[in-house]
Amino acid sequence: MKSHFLLEETFRLNGKLNRKLNLMITVIMVPFIVLVIYLLVSMINYCNSYNQIVKNVSLANGYNIDFKKEIDAGMYQIAIGSAVPENILEKKDIRNPYEVLEEARTDFTKLQKSTLAPGNSRRVKRLLKTFDTLEKRMLEISEDAGESGHYEENLVRLDNNIRILTEVLQEGIQEYIHYETDHLESVRYELELKEKQAVEVSIVCLIAVIIGAVMVGVVISGSVVRPIVRLCKTTEEVALGNFSVRVEVNSSDETAILAESFNRMIADMGELVERIKQEQLNLRNAELKLLQAQINPHFLYNTLDTIMWMAEAGQKEEVVSLVSSLSEFFRTTLSKGRDYITVKEEASHIKSYLEIQKFRYRDIMDYQIDIPESMNEYPILKLTLQPLVENALYHGIKNKRGKGKIEVKGELRDNLLIFTVEDDGIGMTPEQIKILCEYIEKEHSVSEDTAGFGLANVNERIRLNYGKEYGLTFSSAYGEGTTVRVTIPV
Repeated sequence: MKSHFLLEETFRLNGKLNRKLNLMITVIMVPFIVLVIYLLVSMINYCNSYNQIVKNVSLANGYNIDFKKEIDAGMYQIAIGSAVPENILEKKDIRNPYEVLEEARTDFTKLQKSTLAPGNSRRVKRLLKTFDTLEKRMLEISEDAGESGHYEENLVRLDNNIRILTEVLQEGIQEYIHYETDHLESVRYELELKEKQAVEVSIVCLIAVIIGAVMVGVVISGSVVRPIVRLCKTTEEVALGNFSVRVEVNSSDETAILAESFNRMIADMGELVERIKQEQLNLRNAELKLLQAQINPHFLYNTLDTIMWMAEAGQKEEVVSLVSSLSEFFRTTLSKGRDYITVKEEASHIKSYLEIQKFRYRDIMDYQIDIPESMNEYPILKLTLQPLVENALYHGIKNKRGKGKIEVKGELRDNLLIFTVEDDGIGMTPEQIKILCEYIEKEHSVSEDTAGFGLANVNERIRLNYGKEYGLTFSSAYGEGTTVRVTIPV
């Protein structure tokens, strides 16, 4: 009870809902993050050690038997004078012993650097010295193989030098494998011990998190939070495609008004989606139409969050203005299922979007829309400019230090409607522009989640509706800003 009282007192002093929510998230997430990092680091270290030992044993095991056989067989052919190192490869069943030796030397040099068992590095070093000695004895036989009178002498060298040395090397390799395998067992034991410790730590952390979450949840779950939570959960379900859900808010304040408007919007969206699904002739057109009707749940969530804070702060005029902009934004987005709207409606749409975003980014964003009235009644493909404005905000202005400005301009020239969306944000390098241009030229699925997908979709819809000679062009300078130009026929 004492800890419960302290939590309530802390929340009363802070007085901000976001601080309460952040505290709850911290109580839940921080222990889990620490636990996950601890487990990952431990498991990665021991798994890397385990895998490295397995690789070392597998590599050394390849020389356990074949190395002695191949060296002895190859040097025997050289000793009896039937072959020399240069033509050993011509025999189908015998490898060049010098190549076998060089491969072994290369592989065991790698093993010396990667071995983890105590003392095995020293054992590999001895093997490498023995390889050098073996090579000298092999050269002695090879030098005399082409001359007569050395047959008996070479056979003696073969028995006393080559075969003895390969026997020593084989025993050394077996010894290396033995100690490396023993170390593998110790690593496996330590890994099992870590797993046991991880389970124990996980149980303790889980209990602590549950207790902390319950205590914090009891304090902050109240009549102010519950309607917003319901609204947010419903928004998430709508984002997953469930348009049958409705928000139930038993109050008579701004939250209830917002919930009613949201329910009407969901109903309109559901009807629109059903009509679009029934009218599709192929999958590609269905994807494009669904994308036009889709509403970004994160954008909606953030806007609702802003409305909530303004309402709590008593900023009634700002709430009315923001709700009005949000309503206008969704009205144009839906457009009664139309694919084409007027330039005036598209300009109103981006103005509503920018007005909404300015409430959130008023310290860093300004905008200006300059589209002549003579262009107002021309038809334009819906959602042509809004994704470009959104891209300018999120990838241009937000990444810049300081305040930025977005300018949208329109021009009627040579039976063409030309629009430019310009920002003085962070801009792009020539390499980034090249990558972006290559990306938007490809065909994409609506399931893709990349920074340039909105631009690619706009460009593709323009080309599908007007022709490949129309679409988007880009110009940008890093640190100065980006300009996107849209060209469509009248």
